[in-house]
Amino acid sequence: MTRAHHSAAPADETSYDHLRLRQWLAGQARGDGMSRRRMLSLLAAGTAALALRTTVRAAAATAAGIVKPLPDEWFTVRGTNAETKWEALRGTGHLTPSDRFFVRNHTSTPVIDPGPWRLKVWGSGLRGGPGIDQAVEFGLDDLRALPRVTHTAFVECAGNGRSFYTSQQGQSVTGTAWTLGAVGMARWRGVRLADVLRLAGIRRHAVDVMPRGLDDEYVTGGVNLGHVRRPLPVAKALDDVILAYEMNGDPLPPDHGHPVRVLVPSWVGISSVKWVGDIEVAAQPLYSPWNTDFYRLFGPGFPEGGSTPLTRQTIKSAFELTEGAVFAAGVHHVLHGRSWSGAGAIRKVEVSTDGGATWRRARLRDTPHRDAWVRWSIPWQPRTEGPATLLARATDTAGRTQPDEATFNTQGYFFDAVVRHPVLVQQPTHRAATAT
Repeated sequence: MTRAHHSAAPADETSYDHLRLRQWLAGQARGDGMSRRRMLSLLAAGTAALALRTTVRAAAATAAGIVKPLPDEWFTVRGTNAETKWEALRGTGHLTPSDRFFVRNHTSTPVIDPGPWRLKVWGSGLRGGPGIDQAVEFGLDDLRALPRVTHTAFVECAGNGRSFYTSQQGQSVTGTAWTLGAVGMARWRGVRLADVLRLAGIRRHAVDVMPRGLDDEYVTGGVNLGHVRRPLPVAKALDDVILAYEMNGDPLPPDHGHPVRVLVPSWVGISSVKWVGDIEVAAQPLYSPWNTDFYRLFGPGFPEGGSTPLTRQTIKSAFELTEGAVFAAGVHHVLHGRSWSGAGAIRKVEVSTDGGATWRRARLRDTPHRDAWVRWSIPWQPRTEGPATLLARATDTAGRTQPDEATFNTQGYFFDAVVRHPVLVQQPTHRAATAT
């Protein structure tokens, strides 16, 4: 196909977000054919069910609707989700092994036959016409025939750390009570979404690109919100977004998007739609429940209509330790952890072993890169028996440092404050962790 050229699009994400917010509140954007007021009162928000010629069967899975095993020493099961335990990552290397990668599902993991699977690219922003019946289709072999790209990046749920709004700040929030394990980093391989969009015939006036998943439609509060979907600005879609079909050198596992998923580096995890089945390219702004009622910030510190849709992830740090780990007094230990940010590479990590009274700089064990976390370590020889509180705070190349308190929002997104990690110091005669 002739490659389509595209005019300048809003590259500044903040400007784009504010523009979309104004359009949404003014009723100038298409929100799946309904107003925001009615978004949660009508069923089947979204376009009609698409005739996707794909074989999908229910997962023969765990009680959580997840295919892979979820051993207690690696995961905490939270409804349809599985949170990675940080102590399970100790010694695993820079990448998260696929079998220990956290799982965020709205429903159950679908098991999709890659043979008949097709990716349909359609919409008013393409030359071919607006309807799904005029879609340009790509099979898995078609995608594999395109130039390959490989990118190491973390994926993180926007609600990662949500439970600390309550446990540390005494604030009530809604949503899955993640600690810090709703994040993982992998080496992803696939094709640039930009290449696929240009082959499909993207037009100059296209403004939004919305991938849609093939997992079951999401029903909450008795309302069917349809398949998971969330729009991207064209500028982002044509930048660094990948349609990934491999994870850590192997085909994507079912729980992580097989046969193809979207990867939007450093953005909130909901943007990286799994099991993608179609992509709408629109000449007008698009909205779905996942960037109107969900994945925005609501609360006393935000506008009445909520913040702009969440995009880049915030900054966090975690120790590779169990909560309440036991250390021997007077013994040399090495503390390990990881830090990451959506705004840039990690520049430094500081650790306090006395509840924040003093701080020392940790040693970074990886070369910092954008979209990736860094492992770090620091020696510790505790002297005093009893409870102790470990703290870690990171600073990134964009100048952001983890604060003492996160900004409250009712759905508990973007917890970025320093997390208090309680441990216990005992005499060496007691059974104690060495953490080395």
